Amino acid sequence: MSVPARRFLSTEAASAALLLTATLVALLWANSPWSSSYDAVWHTELSVSLAGWHLSMDLEHWVVDGLMALFFFSVGLEVRREFSVGELTHRGRAAIAVVAAVGGLVVPMALYLVLAPSGPAQHGWGVVIGTDTAFLLGALAVVGPRFSTQLRVFLLTLTVIDDIMAVSVIGIFYSDSIDFVALVAALGFGGVLWMLGRLGVWRASPYVVAVIGLWLCTVGSGLHAAIAGMLGGLLVGARNPMREDVEQAARRFRAFRQSPHVEVGRTARDGLDRAISVNERLQAAVHPWASYLVVPLFALANAGIDLRNGVLGQALTSRITWSVVIALVLGKFVGISLSTVLGVRFGVGRLPRGVGYGHVFGGAALSGIGFTVSLLIARLAFSDPVMRDEAIVGVLLAAVLATTLGWTVFRLAVRFGGRTDADLPRRLDPPVDADRDNIRGDADAPLTLVEYGDFECPFCSRATGVTRELRAKFGPNLRYVFRHLPLSDVHPHAEFAARAAVAAQRQGRFWEMHDLLFEHQDELEYEDVVGYASELGLDVETFLRDLESEATAAVVREDLVSAEASGAVSTPTFFVGSQRHVGPHDTETLSRALEASRNRTEV
Repeated sequence: MSVPARRFLSTEAASAALLLTATLVALLWANSPWSSSYDAVWHTELSVSLAGWHLSMDLEHWVVDGLMALFFFSVGLEVRREFSVGELTHRGRAAIAVVAAVGGLVVPMALYLVLAPSGPAQHGWGVVIGTDTAFLLGALAVVGPRFSTQLRVFLLTLTVIDDIMAVSVIGIFYSDSIDFVALVAALGFGGVLWMLGRLGVWRASPYVVAVIGLWLCTVGSGLHAAIAGMLGGLLVGARNPMREDVEQAARRFRAFRQSPHVEVGRTARDGLDRAISVNERLQAAVHPWASYLVVPLFALANAGIDLRNGVLGQALTSRITWSVVIALVLGKFVGISLSTVLGVRFGVGRLPRGVGYGHVFGGAALSGIGFTVSLLIARLAFSDPVMRDEAIVGVLLAAVLATTLGWTVFRLAVRFGGRTDADLPRRLDPPVDADRDNIRGDADAPLTLVEYGDFECPFCSRATGVTRELRAKFGPNLRYVFRHLPLSDVHPHAEFAARAAVAAQRQGRFWEMHDLLFEHQDELEYEDVVGYASELGLDVETFLRDLESEATAAVVREDLVSAEASGAVSTPTFFVGSQRHVGPHDTETLSRALEASRNRTEV
């Protein structure tokens, strides 16, 4: 899984505790002797005026219509990244998550409409369609498998689709009357965002200005501000770092190290910004604020229900409350579980490797934690404060019951299915074999670093110089092993280059060919590779025969099978000793991992 995705998951899980704390504070405050101050604070009027232009809302509306737009902007950025360079670029991986998300919307909605009383209460069907990503991942960290990376990716993909549908529902069914002039202006700002991406504008400030304009016009149009946030995020493009940009940034930083002047430093910083997409830079800036400030503030402003004077008892006997509870807890569980099973059975797609049905059922149960989106829609759906409070009680109760159900399902999956984790394999399979593997250094060295690499991968160790630096540091104490993982779908010459390295290996010149192939990553055509063989003094006729042989292809396939068995899905993937390394793969990080491996061995 990519570093941005791991960072996103980590932040969401960590923010769940703060979100829960804000909810408890809101409930205690609203039921304390100072409860009148709760309403007074959130109904405080705040105004912004500039050159005759005036915008005034109370504090609660600033949170709901202002700060929550920032939250949905963060979600929109993540959705766009997933569609551009993440899990949703692979249709087979995304298909099951899409099917599951649709099931997780339709079944709860249908259950609510069947159970809720007729009349205004029916308007609250949107309360049960959303899933709170922060609470879901936080609960998964507590009650789910110890290693659940693959399940987290599946659930994140599911909630991405869920968020798109939820915001669409808010925009279509829960917005005010539309001012079409303001709506056209909002679309104009959306067009500006699209054009900035098309023109390759790399500075973030023009995007920020356009998003603010989009938000102001959306609020003025009568549409809910969530639409502006989500649409703004979706229109900010994402891409993987390009080798040329990374190398240019490195050159500029070397220049700054040699000449630490302001102008050179500004150039170095600009080079770094160019190397990283605007989407990721904005996501890194916005997401912590959304997770640690916006969502807890929203909970503080909306979860404070005064449950005294019989309100709690009335809510617990209300059909609205129990319609919300049953639709969220049972509806999400049945809808996601059933649609996932049917989708797999009918060949729509397949579950991520390492994820079983028991994991899906547990994740489906936790998806009943609607919270943020559910509270937002409850506020929009019910003008009657009694109905709104009953729906909110249902949302809070559903969060507790869904977490309990998830814990139960995960325990049953372990007991009856033996599924103790939901992650890719973490152990090298097969172990390093001196008779089969290509080893650089002493075959009996105490430290081992294994890399699954691709000769066209611009960030593999040889291309970045990582292994050269590690071998210089650890010397004869380190043996380095290279195994092939050609990613032919993104690197068209990778498999051919891997076969060339194997053909050179048969004449005892693997590492020389390995180095040449990495030095000429953009020159891997047939005639280029033949030239490298000649440059190394190989018997070219024998080399060409071996290059096309089935035996050579079989060696590459063996490494591919090994990569799958070991949980290596991208390049570079490193193993320190026999354990898959997770996280950054720069020289300093891998050096620390090797030192830790040595310390464990000595103990």
